[in-house]
Amino acid sequence: MTAETLSLEERLLSGLDEEQREVATTLHGPLCVLAGAGTGKTRAITHRIAYGVHSGVYQPQRLLAVTFTARAAAEMRSRLRDLGAGGVQTRTFHAAALRQLQYFWPQAVGGQLPGLLEHKAQAIAEAARRLRVTLDRAAIRDLASELEWAKVSMITPSTYLEAAKGRGEPGGLQPTAVARLFQAYEDVKLDRNLIDFEDVLLITVGILQEDPKVAAEVREQYRHFVVDEYQDVSPLQQRLLELWLGGREELCVVGDASQTIYSFTGATSAHLLEFGQRFPDAKIVKLVRDYRSTPQVVDLANRLLAARRSGGPAADRLWAEPLQLTAQQPAGPEPEFTECSDDEAEAAAVARRIGQLVAAGTEPKDIAVLFRTNGQSEAFEQALASAGIGYQLRGGERFFNRREVRDAVAQLRTAARSQPAGVPLGQAVRDVLSSLGYADEAPSGSGATRERWESLSALVALADELSAARGEDFGMPEFVLELHERASAQHAPSVQGVTLASLHAAKGLEWDAVFLVGLSEGLVPISFADTPVTVDEERRLFYVGITRARQFLHLSWSLSRTPGGRAHRRPSRFLDGLRPGSVRTTAGIEGGSGSRRRREYRGPAVCRVCGSVLETGAERKVGRCADCPPSYDEATFESLRGWRLEQARAADVPAFVIFTDATLTAIAEAKPASLAELANVAGVGKAKLERYGEAVLELLRGE
Repeated sequence: MTAETLSLEERLLSGLDEEQREVATTLHGPLCVLAGAGTGKTRAITHRIAYGVHSGVYQPQRLLAVTFTARAAAEMRSRLRDLGAGGVQTRTFHAAALRQLQYFWPQAVGGQLPGLLEHKAQAIAEAARRLRVTLDRAAIRDLASELEWAKVSMITPSTYLEAAKGRGEPGGLQPTAVARLFQAYEDVKLDRNLIDFEDVLLITVGILQEDPKVAAEVREQYRHFVVDEYQDVSPLQQRLLELWLGGREELCVVGDASQTIYSFTGATSAHLLEFGQRFPDAKIVKLVRDYRSTPQVVDLANRLLAARRSGGPAADRLWAEPLQLTAQQPAGPEPEFTECSDDEAEAAAVARRIGQLVAAGTEPKDIAVLFRTNGQSEAFEQALASAGIGYQLRGGERFFNRREVRDAVAQLRTAARSQPAGVPLGQAVRDVLSSLGYADEAPSGSGATRERWESLSALVALADELSAARGEDFGMPEFVLELHERASAQHAPSVQGVTLASLHAAKGLEWDAVFLVGLSEGLVPISFADTPVTVDEERRLFYVGITRARQFLHLSWSLSRTPGGRAHRRPSRFLDGLRPGSVRTTAGIEGGSGSRRRREYRGPAVCRVCGSVLETGAERKVGRCADCPPSYDEATFESLRGWRLEQARAADVPAFVIFTDATLTAIAEAKPASLAELANVAGVGKAKLERYGEAVLELLRGE
């Protein structure tokens, strides 16, 4: 081994802690890495792979690293490339199986591989029509999930009835009807010569089991295996992994049973928990040093898991002893707890607090609002838009599908053919994208122009990041190739704007500031979590949410759904023992320090005309029922609407972002004569008062 090689190996190990170094230098399996949230598991296993490659123990093409999402696989591939181990095969289970199936199908089965059914909805709808069953979209979606669960659990239509006991009625159908639909779905695929993603795994398993020559060739190709997020492996994926291994023990698995949150898809932490039983000689390494979060966040996460009580033998068997994380970051602010009167007030409070963080220097892209169900996002979208804060909805339009991104990649591809020598990559990318609207300074406002700029800015930032990581030889052609790889894996760069995402979608991500919202019973835990096992999974999901935060954590809930509604909600049981006190209050947020102001709950708002309880946010804003007559001058209201339209066009934003109709109505009826009076109108916050207050008062004086 040359001195240069030794130096490189030492550099690979020098930045690792004691436990990470043990992982990186244990080059032969079986090895099980129990890695808590934020403990650097990806760093440990990528350095292990790179160390093995550079020391000659691993041949890059003969090691298969498997993870669960295309994005995670792309991230691992990128890190390995930076470490000089770019030839390692890094794929999802499905991608690895599909590649093998495409290669071996002609010799193992013969003919052409059937087409791949990317979405089940149409096939399920056709199966339902054959059975003369009527299904709506929601039912089709539920049934698609049920069939996926059945197939990854290696359940067939004939064994479904027995296996599905206690699973309820997906799509509103009884188990017998689901079993019949399952068979009809399989028949539809057969008639159309199609296979779905689960079939890719099933058929690959079948070929490896039945064809010794194919199995031998696969095992000759891959000598070493690494499986990330091992707690999420399904029985079908585990069976495929066993066939790849063929009795060998060159396996490294990495996981955390406390982050098992996909049981409804067939994932089970049993394979991780029983690894030592299957491999008695396995080395077990625990990573517990949390490099992501402050001690305050880590303490809250540890206490949440420690508060779990026995749910009976069945639940206790599936609950692993949590890893006790030890924070490595400096101390930060204490987590904030906010109780609000209703969902609208909660969204407004969160938007105000985010505005304070942004004003204090936190980038919007480093902030996330996480909720239990996607349906909760609308209130926070509107509150952020009203506050003039940009956001991105995770699970919305994919980054590389955006028109401006497609145009940018096309322009960069053209530029790659004639990039002048000596121009840094970052500057070259800026020069190309300037023709599409990129500038160093962000445009004002939060409309389509700002969204386009944020997409282009993300590409510029990525060019700077990759150029710094890979050196001067990384030019425009390499950057374009990287973009194509990321597009195929949907590995999007960070975009400016607060992230709105479900707790499930947040897995694997992290932000400086995290807002966990809607933390009331019925949402966290979700109402249909009605057994100790499912409640435990909800606790783990909440734990995942907490551990996404690096520095700042804000937890909130509301007492009623609508303004003025009955305050029948109560905080999530998971907050018991975590939040300071349990006084029933509503909370506002004031000042830059983040201190909370508590005020007595005064009961439901009533109409100033008839005295009835106001049911909607719009009614509460104007202070009267929708059926009661307005008291504003029509000309004044129309003048306000005309002014709002001019402001919206100038800022390139929807009109409601300036003021909603309900707020305009309230202004017209209140006829405020000063900024102080205008500030008392519902819907006029501090930011809008500063931005539009004088103009509104001048218009009212003119009227």
